Amino acid sequence: MRRRDFLRGSGALAASFALGARESFAFAAGDDGWNAGQVRHLLPAASDTRFLIKASLRAKSASAPTLRVGGVEVPGAMADTRGLFWSFDAAGLQPTTSYGLELRAGAERLCDPWTLGTFPPRDSKPDHFRLLVYTCAGGNGEALAPDGTQAFVPLAERQRLLRRALSFQPQAVVANGDHVYWDLLAGPSARILMSTEIATKLDGKAFRRELPVLGTENEARLDRVVSPQIADLYGTLLRSTPVFFLQDDHDYFENDHADDAIVTFPPDPFMLALARATQKLYYPEFLPDADRPAGLGGSSSGDRAPGVAETFGTLRYGRLVEALLWDCRRFITLAGPTGGFLPRETEAWLLARMAAPSTEVRHVVQMPSTPVGWSAGKWGEWYPDLLEESGKLGVTKKKPYWQEGWNRQHDRLLEAASKMDRKPLFVSGDLHALGIGRILRSGNLNLRSNPITTVLAGPLSTGPMGWASAFRGIGPSVPSGIEIDEPLHPIEKNGFTLIDWTTEGATIRLFSWKLGEDPAAIDRLEPFRTIEV
Repeated sequence: MRRRDFLRGSGALAASFALGARESFAFAAGDDGWNAGQVRHLLPAASDTRFLIKASLRAKSASAPTLRVGGVEVPGAMADTRGLFWSFDAAGLQPTTSYGLELRAGAERLCDPWTLGTFPPRDSKPDHFRLLVYTCAGGNGEALAPDGTQAFVPLAERQRLLRRALSFQPQAVVANGDHVYWDLLAGPSARILMSTEIATKLDGKAFRRELPVLGTENEARLDRVVSPQIADLYGTLLRSTPVFFLQDDHDYFENDHADDAIVTFPPDPFMLALARATQKLYYPEFLPDADRPAGLGGSSSGDRAPGVAETFGTLRYGRLVEALLWDCRRFITLAGPTGGFLPRETEAWLLARMAAPSTEVRHVVQMPSTPVGWSAGKWGEWYPDLLEESGKLGVTKKKPYWQEGWNRQHDRLLEAASKMDRKPLFVSGDLHALGIGRILRSGNLNLRSNPITTVLAGPLSTGPMGWASAFRGIGPSVPSGIEIDEPLHPIEKNGFTLIDWTTEGATIRLFSWKLGEDPAAIDRLEPFRTIEV
C-alpha cells in the first residue's frame, strides 16, 4: 500500500487516536473479556510508520481476510498454502499514533477490534522506553522427560509469566531465540526430544528432507509441531504490544552440536527452510531501518514483505534507544582464524552503529542470540572452554570444531562497545539463566575504562532437563580469558527482564520463578534484582 493512499484514507481517524509517546500503546494482559473468535494467534511488529502482523486462524475462512487499520483496509497475504496463516503489512502510518484494528473476512468479523500503536519518529526525543526481554519460550507443554517429569514449563505457567510481565506495561517485547524445541538429528537433545510420546503423537519425526516445507506433507507436520509452541503459547496476549522475535539454534530444528558425525551449523538447506517457514507463518520479520543496510544477509528476500529482514534487526525508539538484534547461527562460518558468527558486512554495521555519537541516539544496545561473558562449555559459543575433570571450564583440551575466529570477532565487538561515548550493554538469550555481569577484560583486551554490562534475560519454558547444569554438567560459568564482575552470578530459574531507559541511563529489573514453585506466586512477582546502568 502506497503511503499517500494510506494517509488519504486514514488521516482524520488517525489524528483522533494520536496520543503522547508513552501513552500510545494499548495494553492487553489477557483474560480481559476480549474475544479472539476465529483467530488462533496474533503477533505484531511496529516501527514509527509501519505495522507487520502475523496471524493464524482456527479454520480456513470463506474469503481472504483483511485488516482494517484506521479507515483503510489492508489485504492479507497468505503465508501457507492452506489459508490458515496470514500476514498483514500496513505502511505509511503516522508516528506516535494508536490505530484501531479490525480483522474481517468479507462481512464477518473474525475477532474483537483492538488497538496497536506506532513508535515515535526516529528523530524525536522521548524521555522513556520500557522493554520486556526473555529467551527460550518454546517447547511442547505436554512433553515429558525420560524420567516422567515435565520437559518444559506447561503453557499455563508460561502464559502466567507473560501476563505478569505485561502487567508492567512494556512498550515492546524482545523474544530472544529458541521459540521451537524440536531437534531432529543431532546429539542428546534430538535423541531425547524425538523419543517423547508427543513426538510420536504429532508424527513429528517424519519430516521429509527431500521435500519443500510448504506445499507438501511437511506443511501440516510443521503446523502440528510448532503451533502448540508458538500460536497456543501467545494466542492474542501480545496483540497490542510490538514484538521482535530473534532466532537461535533450536529455531533451525537442531541444537548447536559438532562431532565427527555431524556439525549442525551453518544450517543445511532443510534446517534453513524450516526456520524460514516458521518465521514466515508465525512471527514478524524485522521492519526496515534507515541505518541498517538493506542488503545484509537474510534481508530483502523476494518471498517476504518489502524490505524486511529475517536475521538482523533493529528496534529504534526515537533518539532514545537503538537495540540491535543479531542471530549468531544462520551465517556462522567454519574458517578457523577468519571465521565468525556474523558476516563481515553485519559486523561492519554493528561497529558503525556503536561508533555513532550519543547525540544521534542516546543508547545503543546489543542483543545477540549467543551470550557474552558466560559459557556452558558447548560447541557453538564464542569461547574455547570445555568442561574438565575438575568440574570447571578450561582449555587444557581442544574443543572439537571450535573456530578461533569466533573469539576474535567477539573481541572486536567488545572493544568497539567499550569505546562508545555511552555505557555499553549486551542483553542475550540462549543460556537458560538470569544473570548480570560487567566484563572488565577479554584476553589482552582491557575494558576497564568503560566496562560492558551483560545480562542473561531469563528463560520462560526451561524444565528440569534443560538447565545447563543438568544437560551439560555445569551451569553458566565465566570462561577462561574473561575477567568479569558479577553483580548476579547466573541462576538457573525461569523468568524475564524489564529494562527502562531514560536519557540518564537504564534500570534493569530481573524477575524469577521456577517450575515446582507455587504457580500462584507468578501473579505477585516483583524484581529480585535491580541494577542501574
